[in-house]
Amino acid sequence: MISQEAAGSTFSRENSLPRVPLPTLEASCEKFLAWCAPLLTAEERATTETEVAAFLRPDGPGRVLHTALEEYDASPGVHSWLDTFWPYRYLGRRDRIALNANFFFLFRDSDEPQVERAAGLVAGALNYKRQLDQELIPPVVQRGTPQSMAQNRFLFSTTRIPGAQQDTVRAPYTDRSPGPSDARHIVVFFRGGMFRLDVLGADGVPHSLDDLEAGLRAVMKAGAEPAADSVGHLTTMARAQWAAARGSLLDRHPGNAGALDDIETALFCVALEDFAPTDTQETCDQLLYGDRGNRWFDKAVTLIVFADGRAGINVEHCELDGTTILSFTDALLSTPAKEQSRQSGARSQGVPQPRPIVFELDDALRAQLRSAADAFTAYGAATATRTVSFADFGSNAAKKLGVSPDAFVQAAYQLAHQRAKGLLGATYESIATRQYRNGRTEAMRVVTPEMVAFAAAMEDPTTDAPTRRAALHAAAAAHVARAKECQLGQVPEQHLWELELIQRRRGPELGVTEQPALYRTPGWLTMRDDYLSTSSAPSHNIQYFGFGSTSSRCIGVAYVLLPERFNIYLSTPAAVADQMLTFADRLRESVEELRELLATQEPQT
Repeated sequence: MISQEAAGSTFSRENSLPRVPLPTLEASCEKFLAWCAPLLTAEERATTETEVAAFLRPDGPGRVLHTALEEYDASPGVHSWLDTFWPYRYLGRRDRIALNANFFFLFRDSDEPQVERAAGLVAGALNYKRQLDQELIPPVVQRGTPQSMAQNRFLFSTTRIPGAQQDTVRAPYTDRSPGPSDARHIVVFFRGGMFRLDVLGADGVPHSLDDLEAGLRAVMKAGAEPAADSVGHLTTMARAQWAAARGSLLDRHPGNAGALDDIETALFCVALEDFAPTDTQETCDQLLYGDRGNRWFDKAVTLIVFADGRAGINVEHCELDGTTILSFTDALLSTPAKEQSRQSGARSQGVPQPRPIVFELDDALRAQLRSAADAFTAYGAATATRTVSFADFGSNAAKKLGVSPDAFVQAAYQLAHQRAKGLLGATYESIATRQYRNGRTEAMRVVTPEMVAFAAAMEDPTTDAPTRRAALHAAAAAHVARAKECQLGQVPEQHLWELELIQRRRGPELGVTEQPALYRTPGWLTMRDDYLSTSSAPSHNIQYFGFGSTSSRCIGVAYVLLPERFNIYLSTPAAVADQMLTFADRLRESVEELRELLATQEPQT
């Protein structure tokens, strides 16, 4: 019999969680056709249907690839049919992860000065680690369903390592480094300088708040002169280039291995900035892609504190999703720093002395650092962003109007996009699936036939208000139904994508020597060519959440939808910035228009 204490320990339920379900091939193909159809012409639909039928034939490639996936899913040691998919999806990308993949949260404001705020965040993180190490953090339960806590193992001492073909992850809870992490230090950045700062004593007890504040001030004093060359710039490069540069660092001098080890094993990073952003949007931009060498974008967690005390977090995405970081953030910000410190058992142990992390460089590496810095500065300048805030609208208002809050805002996005760009484009929404073992997210496609009909009704001047309301309610109901399918893992995109990847990896062995034509159809290509990439992060402890766009014409839409407010961070390539700004303006109008439309409906009897 499991004791009450064991039943509530952090990782106690992981092995009892159900496996991510593997959809049938027929179901995924049927839903794929349904999902892509609203975005296609009749001719494009016919072409796609023909190739799906060929894929599904008894002797077709789909059968062979799906059978291989079934066998993999049933193999010993495999937790999910997605076990190979997730490393490829995140660690296999070859472009830069800075701005393109990492995401940020802007924390709620505080009246604390910079050093005090930073020390308090460090104290909170150390208390969270103590609880995690002792498995005192209860498993998250959502609507009565336990959620996977596995990602928490990657919060501390976790670093993405660049590779020529695919990256790897250096983390505790592995064969190489059994967990929990026994590191006692963090890495603090200031003016491009990097410093190792011990925040736990030799016995693992955290330093007191006063000690931490004094240690951070010592870092700022030691780093008062801006660093001439910050190796952090290299983490902004495309992955294969960074992998080659990391190899050059290791070859250049034996001491560079120790410097990398200090960074890679650190519990987390803290970036202290020597300036205060002018406004909220600039603060968000700095959290997403601020640099000056003051970041190590490969680090799982970087806490960033500006000169005016505003703060946030930049997260490397390969092992961590927003839901895990939300729980971590809520733990940091929901309890005062003094109480965090007390709970952790912190005590005064003297001022921790910062130790500079120094790399031996040659002229070629210095040139590479400067080139990387210049290239990333230009890349950031080629990204347009905008914050949009609704202080008088939130999920409570949507519920009072009789509609799902997420369905309401997604309908508003579609209407705004139609009016800004003249069409409905493929729209991605991330749906959490942590109720499954090692569950992460599913890919939801927002544009349903009902959403198309809703947008058409809103754009038709001859359509009366009752017809528009009915179209909105139908679109919202279809949205909720599809979201539930995604939560249950009964959706096509990742399944079909993994079958494509199996062909790439094992095609000759399986007798499927060519990419199946399904993956070149208008349906597959159009459905996955995002015009809008959306994701939400609801927490009272954050103001904004953000990430970069996913293509040359995509608008990234990161939103914080709370009972009484609604904040959005938009990003897109600067070349199409005008369309994003128009979208922002139309979004304000759409939210208000839909509120008025629903508010004037006849009362339900």
